Amino acid sequence: MNHHDDFYFTPIARIKNAFPTKFGVPRQSGLINSLQSEIIFAPPYRNPDALRGLDGFSHIWLVWVFHQSIRDRHAENRDPDLSGDSQNRGWSPTVRPPRLGGNVRMGVFATRSPFRPNPIGLSCVKLEKIEIRPDTGPVLIISGADLIDNTPILDIKPYLPYADSIPGALGGFASQSPFNHLLQVIIPPELLSRVPVQYQSALRDILSQDPRPRYHDNPDRIYGFSFANLEIKFTVSDDILTVREIINL
Repeated sequence: MNHHDDFYFTPIARIKNAFPTKFGVPRQSGLINSLQSEIIFAPPYRNPDALRGLDGFSHIWLVWVFHQSIRDRHAENRDPDLSGDSQNRGWSPTVRPPRLGGNVRMGVFATRSPFRPNPIGLSCVKLEKIEIRPDTGPVLIISGADLIDNTPILDIKPYLPYADSIPGALGGFASQSPFNHLLQVIIPPELLSRVPVQYQSALRDILSQDPRPRYHDNPDRIYGFSFANLEIKFTVSDDILTVREIINL
């Protein structure tokens, strides 16, 4: 490969939210609008002029990096059926989409898997407001993000309804929403009281969409994930999710 074909990018910002790890993060953007995140710009990009006119848009595109998956993709997606060359590149031409049960392979470019040749993500989020703060300059308050805390943002672009919304578009094997049927969520009041008020509605929404891997269905297993400086532990049986414990981290 010619060295002129290599490209290097510097993050312009990072996201701040209540998800320290990928377990529990919404599977796609726009699914959990009850939880807000903040985009904090890196010092070279804290010029309010760079955002002039952005407040006229309701939604924005985020171009970002699967930064935690970079170090995991060799181990997570190794396939003994692939050639050594494919393995050495650190990516696989096929992956196992969770929504297909984790046992059916599809082409990586037909999925949104993080284990890609270039670990770049794309999310459409709602721009709630823009704040100017004395310590960090302009901050974007957004909702509907599917990124973990501290994810590097490479670029921000406005969502254009006339161009970005395609009536009649086909969704392939992912055409049906997996969230037409939500779980019933039971959180005992004494446990819910441990969750800050501003996160209680978002926690219910996250749990109702079943954060477990799609191929997990053990009613006796206790699952757990970190959220808003809390460890949330729960079980699922017969479409009922019951929170068993909430622990301060």
